[in-house]
Amino acid sequence: MEGAKQAIFEYCRKHGALAAGVADLAACERIAPPGHRPRDLFPRVKSVISLGVGGQTQGAWQLPAKAMAYSGSTEARAYKIAYGLAFFIEHKFGAPSVYVPPDMDPEAGPRVPLQSLKLHAELAGIGARSLAGDILLHPQFGFMYYASVYTELELEPDAPMQDNPCPAPSCVNLYRQTGRTPCMKFCPAQCLSGEVDAEGRQKMMRYDMAACAEFTQQYEAVPKILAEAVADEVRSAGGERLLDPDTKMLWYKVSAGSGAWFAQCFECMRVCPIATRAPQADPILRRKA
Repeated sequence: MEGAKQAIFEYCRKHGALAAGVADLAACERIAPPGHRPRDLFPRVKSVISLGVGGQTQGAWQLPAKAMAYSGSTEARAYKIAYGLAFFIEHKFGAPSVYVPPDMDPEAGPRVPLQSLKLHAELAGIGARSLAGDILLHPQFGFMYYASVYTELELEPDAPMQDNPCPAPSCVNLYRQTGRTPCMKFCPAQCLSGEVDAEGRQKMMRYDMAACAEFTQQYEAVPKILAEAVADEVRSAGGERLLDPDTKMLWYKVSAGSGAWFAQCFECMRVCPIATRAPQADPILRRKA
């Protein structure tokens, strides 16, 4: 439908998205594993729309890790825009649409998402995979949070980025001196490794997801805490384990419904020059531009 794509992108920008694109549906279906393809969730889908919102302020990158989980995330804004966009498309164009949930597949466990929002964004050309565990980065906006919408409205797909901004020149220099980029060097779980070729481009990226999740994802920690407390032969010691300061924070997050329940450590992004110093990562600079 003529003008539909422009109207959709204008809606996204008006409501706070920095970037939006349409992923190639055929590519999504080919790359995603069975059970997690767009048509597995929404059989009559014709288009996959991806949008991204800005990440941290400059100040947030200076916070200690324990505070970043609370003040560093803007992902809820991305989901809100996508939720509204689905209604906008239905109202304006009469095409059934759905906000794509970012959550895990309840039948597959906490490390398998229902749909890969990262794949959508990459194919839509609004992010490229980095050496930091495949986190997506944008050359202008740096680190973003992504959300997706499926619709029966047929839209022309966009192309993936031709040039990946990762690794940045300073990261290439460090790699040539030490064999590691900043994200590899400063990862507290040491779950990142990879190679950079002679031209300064990504040759290989290795990511130990299990090591990362066990260190940073609190849904991994809770079952272990409960199992240790129940198995403790000294009953009082098990009770103390459930009520020590660190564990109390988990119960607080559950009861408060805090998004920090799924906290990540952010250390790879804290030292990433693209995430922290991209030309339009700062909203004030974006406005001036």
